[in-house]
Amino acid sequence: MFLLLTPCISRGERQDSVIVSLVTCWPGAEVYELCGHEAVRVRGIAPEGHEIDSVWNYGTFDFNQPNFIYRFVKGETDYQLSSYPFAWFLPEYINHGRRVEEQDLSLTREEAIKLLGLLRQEALPENRVYRYNYVKDNCATRILDRLDQTAGKPVIYPDSISYGSFRREMRSYHRDYPWYQFGIDLALGSGIDYPLRGREEMFVPVEMHRKAAEARFADGRPLVASSRTLNEGVEDATSGPTPFFLTPIFLSWLWFALVVVFILLMYRRRRIWKWLYSLWFLLTGLTGCVLAFLIFVSEHEATSPNLLFLWLNPLQLVIGAGVWFRAWRPAVIAMAICNIVLLLIMFIVWPWQPQSANPAFFPLMGSSLLLSAYYAINVRKIS
Repeated sequence: MFLLLTPCISRGERQDSVIVSLVTCWPGAEVYELCGHEAVRVRGIAPEGHEIDSVWNYGTFDFNQPNFIYRFVKGETDYQLSSYPFAWFLPEYINHGRRVEEQDLSLTREEAIKLLGLLRQEALPENRVYRYNYVKDNCATRILDRLDQTAGKPVIYPDSISYGSFRREMRSYHRDYPWYQFGIDLALGSGIDYPLRGREEMFVPVEMHRKAAEARFADGRPLVASSRTLNEGVEDATSGPTPFFLTPIFLSWLWFALVVVFILLMYRRRRIWKWLYSLWFLLTGLTGCVLAFLIFVSEHEATSPNLLFLWLNPLQLVIGAGVWFRAWRPAVIAMAICNIVLLLIMFIVWPWQPQSANPAFFPLMGSSLLLSAYYAINVRKIS
C-alpha cells in the first residue's frame, strides 16, 4: 500500500522530469507536532541521469548534542537540513494517523534543478545547521525563502489575515494543550503580538499549505500545479481537549478563591500564615528567576520585553524567605508595597499595551496583590 501511495515517477510524468513538491503533515499529539510539519520532496530524473525520490527536511536536530536542554532554553536552537529517501519519511505519519498532503509545484525543469542545487548545497555538513526560530525561521519559512531564491522574485501569496498575531495563531493550534500555551504566554513577551502580514502567518505548515494553493509566481504562473493526499489520516491527531477542571484558568481561579478564604481566616484569627507566604512567593520568585534568564541571558528574541517581569521577578524571594525572620520584616514590607503599586499599575495599563496575556494570569496576579496588601497592612498590628 505504501508503495502505491508514493511512486517515484507516475504515469503522467516525463521520464526526464524533475518534480518538486511541498509535503504538508497535519498536527500530531506531541507538543512539537501541534503546528504540523513541512518538507520538500524531489523526485524524477536527477541532472546526473539517475532516478531520485528524496525528501529535504528542515525539522531535524541532534538531541545528543552536549547541554541540549540548556542550549535550547538559552535560545541556541540549532536545527539542520537533512535529506533521505522519501520512503523513510511517510510511514511515521501513517503510523500516527496524521493527514499528509502533497502539492506539486509548477517549476520549469531549470527551476527545479536550481532548487535541487540550492538544497544540496545547504545540506552539506558545513552548511546544514541553522539557528531555528519558532515563528521566523523554521521548517516552513525556510522553504518559502528557497522558493523565492529559485524564482528570482518573491512568490506572491494571498495577503489575507486569519489570526493577526503570532500568539493568536499559536493559541488556535494549541487549544487542546492549555498548559503548553500557558508556558508560552509566560515566557514570550510582546515580540509575538505585533500585527502580521499574510505571509508571516505561514510559519504554521497547515497555513502555508492553504496559502500556497492560491499563490502565484511573479510571471503569473500558479505556484501549485496539482495536489494529492498521500495519507488520509485526520486533520487533528492531537490527544484531545484537556478537562476544564485541569486547565490553567480553572485552577488559577480556584487558587484565587482559596487565597481569599485564607486571608479571611487569617484576619479573623489575627495571624499571618508564614507557610502560605513562603509557598506562593517562593514559587513566583523562582518563576521570576526563569523569566530573568529568558529576558537577560537567552537569545530568544521574543522573550523581551515581557511586562510580566514586573510581577514575576526574583525579588519575590524576599517575601518567600523573609517572612520567617524578624530582621527581614522591613524588607518584606517594602517588597509587599512595591508589589501592590506595580500590580495595580499592571491591571490599569494592561488593556492599553501590546502584550497579550493568558487569562489565567489575572487571578494569579490578584492573589499576589491580596497577599501583599494583607501583609503590608496587618503585619505590625499582629506583631
